[in-house]
Amino acid sequence: MKDNKVIVSSSPHIRDPITTAQIMRLVFIALLPAAIWGIYSFGLQVFLIIITSIITSILSEFLYQVITKQKITIKDGSAALTGLLLALTVSPQTPLWMIAIGASCAIIIAKQLFGGLGSNFVNPALFGRAVIFLSWTAILNKWPKPQYNFFKYFTSTTPYITTATPLDLFRSGNLQISTSLYKDLFFGNIGGSIGETSKLLLLLGIVFLFLIRKDIIDLKIPFTIILTVAVTSIILKQDPLFHILSGGLIIGAFYMATDYVTSPVTNLGKIIYGIGIGALTVIIRNFGVYPEGVSFAILSMNVVTPFLDQLKPRIFGTGVKK
Repeated sequence: MKDNKVIVSSSPHIRDPITTAQIMRLVFIALLPAAIWGIYSFGLQVFLIIITSIITSILSEFLYQVITKQKITIKDGSAALTGLLLALTVSPQTPLWMIAIGASCAIIIAKQLFGGLGSNFVNPALFGRAVIFLSWTAILNKWPKPQYNFFKYFTSTTPYITTATPLDLFRSGNLQISTSLYKDLFFGNIGGSIGETSKLLLLLGIVFLFLIRKDIIDLKIPFTIILTVAVTSIILKQDPLFHILSGGLIIGAFYMATDYVTSPVTNLGKIIYGIGIGALTVIIRNFGVYPEGVSFAILSMNVVTPFLDQLKPRIFGTGVKK
């Protein structure tokens, strides 16, 4: 009789055919159209910001792991994706040395010091953005008008003409809602962070990911965020469509709030998480120090994610034995 041997090994025992590295690369590709639009809108300075952020993120992870004698993990693509996301959330006028500091903080402080990928408790890219934004607000809170010239940075000695973003106008009470405003917000004909302006290209990236594999991004979270933003703005007697299309809501809801590590794993947790982000976004936009609140809303809910994961629906038929 043939012996049947039982092989005992450590978890995981069930493996998904798609790897972490593949997911990182797919999300990176999905964000490229928005990045290219940012370069076209604001000039090749944006290209330098993106490249600096990505390279600094990769080098920071590599050097930290070499110094601490850990396994080198830069091939998984998470550091590169963090660098790209960070670059897409900052002003086109961000100095290169500043984006390098933000990328270093994102990787070393928010990610590696907590154990690396899978152990960070906040989104590294948003943490890096928060560090440099709160440290140099006067510099990073300036938004140039789109120039639609790839070579603007190298061919002109004229400084960028800064403009108020729609959220700035909203806070000052000078915003005029119109069909043309909606079009500009959707297609990206406005000032703002490098990768947040064109909602069309960001959503096309989501469609690309969905066509490749439906479960790369859990749509419960972004849809809950968007619905909550709409409801909260209606309660405050404001235009819900404006709040949805303005600022970094789309890139934040779909590409950052859905981070596997810093978002809840339970369905109930995801819904509460999305409600929290959506409500905080509108509240900060109305009553906060800064006109935009998406990044701070996501970071705030990242912190409470471990508690949300403890919320589980009661199993039917269970109770306290008398």
